[in-house]
Amino acid sequence: MEITTTGLNAITSPHLHVWDWRVSLYLFLGGLSAGLAIMTSILHVRKGGILAEGERAAISAPLYVPVILSIGMIFIFLDLERKLNVFWFYLTVNPLSPMSWGSWGLLVFYPVSILYALSMFPEGKRHLLMFRQLQELSEWLSTYKLKLAAINFGMGIFIGVYTGVLLSSFVARPLWNSAILPVIFLTSAMSAGAAFMIMISNQKKVKLYFTKVDIWLILAEMVMLPLFFYGQYTSSGSHRESIMPFFTFSHEYFWYGLGMLLLLVIFPIALVTKFLEVKEDHGEDLTAEALFKMNLSALMVLAGGLIIRFTFVYAGQLSHLS
Repeated sequence: MEITTTGLNAITSPHLHVWDWRVSLYLFLGGLSAGLAIMTSILHVRKGGILAEGERAAISAPLYVPVILSIGMIFIFLDLERKLNVFWFYLTVNPLSPMSWGSWGLLVFYPVSILYALSMFPEGKRHLLMFRQLQELSEWLSTYKLKLAAINFGMGIFIGVYTGVLLSSFVARPLWNSAILPVIFLTSAMSAGAAFMIMISNQKKVKLYFTKVDIWLILAEMVMLPLFFYGQYTSSGSHRESIMPFFTFSHEYFWYGLGMLLLLVIFPIALVTKFLEVKEDHGEDLTAEALFKMNLSALMVLAGGLIIRFTFVYAGQLSHLS
């Protein structure tokens, strides 16, 4: 007897979508915190820290890193079916598991980012710390701030890559199973970090510096994404079929095609806007119009990073080996 099952989709079989919007948000916020950690390290090390002098983001940006990461961890915790498994997970180490590496890496990233944030408090601002013990710890850590900046930079790279490695290790999902995916996620994370730095900084020189950084990162994304799709298209039949949702505007795949269309619009507009911002002859202070353009282009970059995470997570679960 032969039985044929039809109508196999996310509605009739909800379990097909193992990861949903909570995982997508976790990957986005985890990448954003990693990118911001990288950019804060660059801010404090660039030209011996001259760029960070008098900059509000020099203090606030390192504080945002563990906060953003914590919000992302809340979403991944909500996605767990058995919440207590978190406790048992950290009682084992599996060197061959990317998820094990990432989870232990996040456990190290938390204290590093917090210690780094404390070390970057200038002497005149340490009174803002509520407890005397924190003020003393901040003063002691300030002597090691360059070493902490290097460690913070390295951990940011690790977490940014991990968000892509987590997906690329799934061989049964052809869309995710690509060596270039972790690099795309890292570049997207750094671009989002630079965009966030532009939004929270208050000095013109800092905004323009990270605008220049973001221009190169957006260009890198615009090169790597077509290369990713080209690599998938010229690979096996399963890999070729896995990218079809992005180029099909049928009812079933409409949102994936729309996501790709938005990326084709968002990134070029953000790139051109940022290029004009850098070339424009600004006065001593940025005008309200210039600030609006900078914040708008930064928001577009963040939206692009969010679209990449959502579309890749959902479309990847539609792909399968033939």
